[in-house]
Amino acid sequence: MARQHSSAASWVPLQRRWLLAIIFMLSVTTLVAFFSRSGIDPCDRTTTVEHLVQKRAQKSPAPPAVAVTGRAEPSPLSFMKSKLVLLVSHELSLSGGPLLLMELAFLLRGVGTEVYWMTIQKPLEEDGVIYNLEQKMLDRGVQVLSAKGQGALDTTLKSDLVVLNTAVAGKWLDAVLKENVPRVLPKVLWWIHEMRGHYFKSDYVKHLPLVAGAMIDSHVTAEYWNNRTRERMRIKMPETYVVHLGNSKELMEVAEDSVAKRVLREHVRESLGVRNEDLLFAIINSVSRGKGQDLFLHAFYESLQLIQEKKLQVPPIHAIVVGSDMSAQTKFETELRNFVTSKKIQDRVHFVNKTLTVAPFLAAIDVLVQNSQARGECFGRITIEAMAFQLPVLGTAAGGTTEIVVNGTTGLLHQVGKEGVTPLANNIVKLATHVERRLTMGKRGYQRVKERFLEHHMARRISAVLKEVLRKSKSRAHSNML
Repeated sequence: MARQHSSAASWVPLQRRWLLAIIFMLSVTTLVAFFSRSGIDPCDRTTTVEHLVQKRAQKSPAPPAVAVTGRAEPSPLSFMKSKLVLLVSHELSLSGGPLLLMELAFLLRGVGTEVYWMTIQKPLEEDGVIYNLEQKMLDRGVQVLSAKGQGALDTTLKSDLVVLNTAVAGKWLDAVLKENVPRVLPKVLWWIHEMRGHYFKSDYVKHLPLVAGAMIDSHVTAEYWNNRTRERMRIKMPETYVVHLGNSKELMEVAEDSVAKRVLREHVRESLGVRNEDLLFAIINSVSRGKGQDLFLHAFYESLQLIQEKKLQVPPIHAIVVGSDMSAQTKFETELRNFVTSKKIQDRVHFVNKTLTVAPFLAAIDVLVQNSQARGECFGRITIEAMAFQLPVLGTAAGGTTEIVVNGTTGLLHQVGKEGVTPLANNIVKLATHVERRLTMGKRGYQRVKERFLEHHMARRISAVLKEVLRKSKSRAHSNML
């Protein structure tokens, strides 16, 4: 059998308790970056957020310099102080959409916004994950309400802004608001993360043309939504804003702490039975066919054959699949393990169960593989997290990955599908045999993160969108009164 490893906690010796402090200082948005992040597609009426920011900067005086005084720069979201914002999520889980919405909740709370949270779909039985996430929100001053009943309606009607998270959340409008839907739509910002065809249903998105705006994580995804809604559903997207995501301050602190990274690297590698000089190529995502773990393992096996055939002098290379779930015993997971066994590469492939911490694995590996298939990732936050750890990325040339990874500079891209297996194998060999190239790509990726993909970049982009949406909402409300 291929090596199986349990959660990250199992490899931390008890006497190194301080190591846990490093891990647990990560925010919840950092903790489960590898869990499923739904994808979507690209938009004609897309507004570039950077353009909005520039327009605002031209109209508003620049904030006072803070370098001399040493005071922290005011948050770009400060204008949201005392406003009431309702966040509506289709679910509360450790997947990308809910975690991103929670991060927005905390950013807004940090500037004094009154924030309410509603979760549409909840299991009847008690769920530990939901309980813990709700407690985290309550501790940060986010008020958690039922998504049904008079309380939900009253809060929605009095809110200044309603953020619907994911396309699925659209069904909540009619189910709860009923005849009040027209009153609420002018103040709705729809945050879309999906890129799969089955989300394009009238029940989900019929109100989309009438909301104040749509916020989407990548240009590719925004374009896809614009084309798909126009051509197949005959509806028009509202004003659409593309907002690239950013890494949390907590993750960046770990990524930039050489001591923490070294300790995490040593412990993870020790737990895997991997030497310090070995090369680790990891895919960090929920295990599913759409994330491409099967094609990654085929490419990895092919790279081993290439190295052997060409008699290349490289350190032993290993593949790590982070995000397994042996308790589920899915057909796909079984396929992966059977392939590893049939090719007799059990000593080179390591399966790691779902874990709450991704930073230790980013500290331990040498290359991240982002192998999402079909239309790729809507954005793929694990990609910018890996780049923060100065890791080169081998990604599919699809979706938001193409807006993050600069091919040949911060990583290498390959095609989706079976056609991408051999190119990915070749890219694995390229980075395994060229140490300097690997390290240079990692450094350039880190620099790209510092320039574009930090929390304050994301907050700045979102603030431009919120200002525009609130302006439109106020204008429409005024017009209705006349």
